[in-house]
This record gives sequence, C-alpha cells and structure tokens, in this order.
Amino acid sequence: MMKFSNDFINIDTWISTKKTPDFTNIAKILKREKPSRPTLFEFIISNQNLLDALTQKIDYNRDDPLFDLKQLVDAYHIAGYDYACLRSPSFGFASGQRSYKASVSLNEGFVIHDRQSFEDYVWMEPEDAGYAWLDEMQAYMPKGMKMLVPGPDGVFETVLKLVGCDNLCFMLYDEPNLVRGLFDAVSSRYLRFYETCARHQAVGAMMSDDDWGFKTQTLLSVNHMREYVIPWHIKIAEAVHKAGKPVTLHSCGNIQGLMGDVIDKIKYDGWHSFEDTILPVEKAYEKYGGKIAILGGIDVDFLCRATPEQVYNRSCAMLDLSQERGGYGLGSGNSIPDYVPIENYLAMISAAVFNENLTG
Repeated sequence: MMKFSNDFINIDTWISTKKTPDFTNIAKILKREKPSRPTLFEFIISNQNLLDALTQKIDYNRDDPLFDLKQLVDAYHIAGYDYACLRSPSFGFASGQRSYKASVSLNEGFVIHDRQSFEDYVWMEPEDAGYAWLDEMQAYMPKGMKMLVPGPDGVFETVLKLVGCDNLCFMLYDEPNLVRGLFDAVSSRYLRFYETCARHQAVGAMMSDDDWGFKTQTLLSVNHMREYVIPWHIKIAEAVHKAGKPVTLHSCGNIQGLMGDVIDKIKYDGWHSFEDTILPVEKAYEKYGGKIAILGGIDVDFLCRATPEQVYNRSCAMLDLSQERGGYGLGSGNSIPDYVPIENYLAMISAAVFNENLTG
C-alpha cells in the first residue's frame, strides 16, 4: 500500500492521470472473482462541485439534452471507473411534491389513495419512453466503458411515492387487492423497461435501486415484502440474466431478514448500500462475500467526518481484505452527495487508482 499523499486529493492529479477503462473488471467482481486491478464502484455521484471539478477542462454544449449524462460519463472516466451509472432521462412515473430537508417525507406527494384514483392514474408505458439515449451514450463513451443502468426508482419505492407510507400500511389490511394491483401496475412496467435496456449492447449491467428498510428492519414486514415485492424482483433479475447481463441490488436500510431471498431466490449478483450503524462493509464482506458481490460500503458519515488520510487507509484496508477472494468494488456506502468533501472522495478512490498492485 502506498503511503497517503496530498497529491491524491489534488484535482489536477486526477485530471492529468491517464485512465484505461475495462468493464471486464466489474464483470469479474459481479461473478465474485478477482479483477485485474483494484476496481471502483459508485451508484450516484450527485456532488455537482465534484462533477464540475473533474470535467473542468471539457467544453460542453450545456444546451445538449444529454449534457448531464455526458458529464457523468466523463467524470466516471476521469475518476477511474470502468463504467458509468446512467439513469434513463425519459422513463418514470409522475407523483406529487415531497419535502426534502434533513430527511425526505414518505407521506407527501402521493397521488393514489383509493380504487378510483388508481383507475384514473395515467401510467407511462416503457415502450413510449424512447431509448435513443442509449445509442447516443454508447457513441460518447470511451472505449472499454459500458453503462450500468438502474431503474427510475424501485418497485417498492415507486409504490410508496404514489401512495404514501401511512396509506400503504392501511391499504395492506383494508384493501389488499388494491395493493396487489398497484404493485402489479408498477412492476410490470419496470420489468419491460429492464428487458429493453438489458438487450442493448452498451449496457454492461443493471441495478434495481429499491430502498427496503431503515436502521433496524424492513419498512414492511418480511412477509409482506415476500408477498408483494420479492416476486417482481425475481422476474426483473431473471429478465436481465436472460439477456446475459449481471444485475445488482441497491437498498438502503437493514434488509438482513431478506438476504436469503436476495441471494437464493432473486439471485442478485451484487449488493450495494451499507451503513456502519447497521452493518459495516467489512463485516458484510466476511458474512456474505462468498455468496454475493459486495459493492461500495465506505460509510457516508465516515466519508464526511474523517480526515482524507483516514478515508484512504480504511479504503486500502478494505481492498486488502478482499484481495484474495475478490468480489468487491470500492466506493461509498450509498452515494456521493454535495456534502461529501471532495478531498475525502478523492482519498477514497485513490486507494484503488494509485495502488494497482493491490489486486481486488
């Protein structure tokens, strides 16, 4: 392991360091194999200051409707990733406004509250969304990179947005047939979206991003999750696998009560989103690493509060832990929002990019 250097957190170092993407590294990780070098994994990079810093020397047409996606591709490339995580700019389900403060309200913005409002809701069909963006981004990406495409949201998350958390809890007991209809309406459309994207040659992998839990347990009971949510995740994973692509799960919260379903029934190739207060990534790797690829895991709170050197050392230690068995991609426990210090993010990814002798 190289000793920490301030050069690692100098943005000019990253811009000037040549990176050669190779998606086969991610593919190996998702097969729980050793990649040819330490490999990065990140779901969402929403820190705009970071994106602008990484791509500061690129002259963009800011009126390009795909500008945001192109900047993401360049940022992922410059930072040393072998893929870019790109969300569809054209497919999703309309809901109302929700409050975004220190947390996000799960009881605002709902638009379906009974049978009539369900029947009146106008659904977007995935066939009408348009997929030309996949072709354009394929032409834009550097050689060796592929896309990791998540859903617009997840099966469960979308139902929560459309109905509201409290309403859904009441419906489960008052109108279970309506709940069934909601999950079927949302999930059948997601399934067709995944089928279409998975067939595209520029898509190397897909992700179900569906937050199932909070600090201590799943948001719904395990039995309700198995009744309404898990069967559709099984179908989505089967569809992506049928296209010959791996598929990962991103789920915030404590979902350990469903890990048997995730691994043995759904057969996800990778698992993302970890918090130290729930299950530190080091323990997750020891417990589940032989059964599913472990992705990211450097706790976001730690990323915000630790020093760059502490972040670097923990990241190197995680790569060292996984170097013999493989099946691990280095990244945050959740995402890179605007409150993560840029120097700490760079310290994390430098553990992989500047330690290529540590084969993951």
